[in-house]
Amino acid sequence: MNFLHTVDGQEDAPSGARDGTHTEEDLIGPRVARNLQRLRSKRYLSMDALARLTGVSRAMLAQIESGRSVPSIKVLCKIAKGLKVSIAAFLEDRAFEGVELLPAQHSKRLVSASGVFVSRALFPFDMARQSEFYEIRLGALGEETSKGHGPGVQENLVVAQGVLEVSVNQERYLLSTGDSILFYADQPHRYRNPADSEALAFLVMTYPERMD
Repeated sequence: MNFLHTVDGQEDAPSGARDGTHTEEDLIGPRVARNLQRLRSKRYLSMDALARLTGVSRAMLAQIESGRSVPSIKVLCKIAKGLKVSIAAFLEDRAFEGVELLPAQHSKRLVSASGVFVSRALFPFDMARQSEFYEIRLGALGEETSKGHGPGVQENLVVAQGVLEVSVNQERYLLSTGDSILFYADQPHRYRNPADSEALAFLVMTYPERMD
């Protein structure tokens, strides 16, 4: 399966863009663009005000909102944190109608610039539950670091395969297959795979109040 590989403000052209067909990956950019425009307009923010709020340059935000650039995980996290919404708020396409089936081939995948961290949204952000659900994969000896999310955000993670070291504000916790951890994710935290094989985990992010 082809993943969407992004770096800050740049992306490799998806296969669909080269052969004239359109895949789910091709739709991520326009979807992020529409949702960014909606969220910015809802808050009556100018592009300059949004840049100050998120720490992302006005030029980069304009490229993302116009659909000319697909943001990396790092950039999308900064925008989400500034707007106090989840990353999934930028990926949603329609309202939940009671039952929703998500075929594996249609799920949205975000890949870190290094390629070792892959996040797959299994369930979109839900207004009633104030939560979102992810599958995460971390390659051998890889790591992924976060400066922290919005105030009160919690992460609940269970390791399904392999070993993960979770660091929360300088404290390290080693999780084996079947182990789980719950922590406040509004502080610096890091995931590291100390093993020579891929680690698989499932993550639920919970928000303390209405985010959107």
